[in-house]
Amino acid sequence: MAKAPTKIEHSRRPNLKQEAAQYVRDMIFSASVRPRERLDQDQIAEDLGISRLPVREALITLEAEGLVESVARRGSFVAALSPQDIIDHYEMYGLLSGMAAARAAASAPPGTLKSIADVAARMRTTTEPREHDALNYDFHQAINKAGSSGRLRAVLRMLSRSMPSHFFEHNLEWEWQERALSEHDLIVAALRAGDGRAASEAVAQHFRHTGAQAVRMMESAGFWAEE
Repeated sequence: MAKAPTKIEHSRRPNLKQEAAQYVRDMIFSASVRPRERLDQDQIAEDLGISRLPVREALITLEAEGLVESVARRGSFVAALSPQDIIDHYEMYGLLSGMAAARAAASAPPGTLKSIADVAARMRTTTEPREHDALNYDFHQAINKAGSSGRLRAVLRMLSRSMPSHFFEHNLEWEWQERALSEHDLIVAALRAGDGRAASEAVAQHFRHTGAQAVRMMESAGFWAEE
């Protein structure tokens, strides 16, 4: 079983409901909890040092995302997610992010494209998993921001919340990490060439591969282990 997600420092707590929701998401994607397992609201509140109210609100949010199921008079449980659910989620994100990438290739100013390329380059110079995760987030958010409408950004933001937030921390396979970085390079090259179609396809393919890796990560952590 994978280790439980790390608690968020008190100095970085702008929204307790969001914090609790992210904490439970990380519990799910790190396989600290498994499908149909009951989520102990009191324990989550104690772990985070908060009251039960934001935890309850967070579980309502996660139910809307399809990660949690609530049963009357019994509580909240991890949803019966399948590998295909995970793959489909990444596929959808990749297609929509690909739309943003195509637009960024056509209209993003050179300075924005340079910033995106700089983030990709920095990912090759760090060996700290959490910094990798932060830079990876910055890389994809910069592309989405550069090429999406407000509505598209809102949908992408919603989908991104239901993804592991510490992907590089839990993926120590060198070959996968190298492929992910190489795919970032392909995305950057397409953006700089102004090739919207190539940028869209590169982003979609990248998230297709990432979804498959997320399934392997969860399988290896025992998320779908038989009871």
